[in-house]
Amino acid sequence: MKRVLIILIICFAFLITVQAQTDNPLKKGMLNTVELPNGDVIYDLNGEWEVSVEHYGPWAQFGIISDISEIKQDGASFVGVTLLGSPRSPKGSEKLRGELHKIGFKKVHTITGAGPVDLKGEILNNGDKLILDDGTKIRLTYTRKK
Repeated sequence: MKRVLIILIICFAFLITVQAQTDNPLKKGMLNTVELPNGDVIYDLNGEWEVSVEHYGPWAQFGIISDISEIKQDGASFVGVTLLGSPRSPKGSEKLRGELHKIGFKKVHTITGAGPVDLKGEILNNGDKLILDDGTKIRLTYTRKK
């Protein structure tokens, strides 16, 4: 009986640990977060961002491009537009679009001269840095302007 009780306690502790690891690490009131009407807390990406676009692999010929973008977020959806502009991306053109969920990006893509490119991404430094990459040709780093 004692052995069964110990096993049950260990199993219970394991389940609590697993649940804690899957819970949303973002809490209401944390810096760079917003609470959605359903109560979920997600990152707030609104604002100006310094952007570094690194082309590699088959797109290496395009090099590294710097830009400033403004991200506007409505609920979990967001859009980023360029504030500087270039011959390939006029000022005000959409460069980023996506949707957030509790632990980061649900979906995100960048707009290139070749069309939209789906990305995978991470949100780092308490929401002040975004690393986005398609895995074959383009990596974007967004750093929030202070």
